[in-house]
Amino acid sequence: MMALYVSMILTEAGGFTAGIEGPACDRKGVLYAVNYNRQGAIGAVSPEGKAEVFVDLPTGSVGNGIRFRQDGRMLIADCTLHNILEVDMASKAVRVFAHSDSLNQPNDICITDSGQVFASDPNWSDNTGKMWRADLDGCLTLLEEGMGTTNGIEVSPDQRTLYVNESVQRRVWAYDLSPEGAVSRKRLFIEFPDFGLDGMRCDIDGNLYITRYGKGVVVKMSPEGKVLLEVVLHGSRPSNLAFGGPDGKTIYVTEVDHQRIEQFRVETEGREWRLWQE
Repeated sequence: MMALYVSMILTEAGGFTAGIEGPACDRKGVLYAVNYNRQGAIGAVSPEGKAEVFVDLPTGSVGNGIRFRQDGRMLIADCTLHNILEVDMASKAVRVFAHSDSLNQPNDICITDSGQVFASDPNWSDNTGKMWRADLDGCLTLLEEGMGTTNGIEVSPDQRTLYVNESVQRRVWAYDLSPEGAVSRKRLFIEFPDFGLDGMRCDIDGNLYITRYGKGVVVKMSPEGKVLLEVVLHGSRPSNLAFGGPDGKTIYVTEVDHQRIEQFRVETEGREWRLWQE
């Protein structure tokens, strides 16, 4: 049995491109991440670390964040063509779920228990960003603009808080989230003095795990914004993470240095993993 909070290598180095990102597990425990073998390809990784191409996205599309809808369909932030894509897991057909020419380059996404999708939307050229909501019909609503470089995004287990971070500014913001998907009462959750921020996910207790790009750690934060611990990784540039494994207590981390996936064990299952079981 793996020790808690000790990172181990799952996949071989160089299997993904430097665009490795967006890990997410389906209800069968298969892990998916973007840009396996080549840009625009979605990779499927077994619990033993065997990887293969699952599907190629349409020409010109490059995936970033991945999440799964409650009906099992995969959602992918398409950072080049201003889309959120949807993949039918049986037929592997890819369609546009949401699109707006006003999107910069949708980066990461999270999904609520009711199926609403929230997307970060950075503009890396000027270190600004936006935040959007996509309703169940794919209709997009701009929630905020004029932000910093928006990146990681996640909803709390009780569905009452939405978190979004700004990579370059090293800040994590928290918002009150209404049942209708409106955000209010923006406040600073934590600001770091160094290194960058990337993907982040919650466990069922509301602890927030954040990848620290450049520092080579995943930091675990309490719901009150207190740093609980840091997990030291083998690569210095973790880009995102996901909960999975047989009990939802394995965290998979995509890392850019070696273009591979690491994993470590925790005590508590992930919010979205628990949602799948229900």
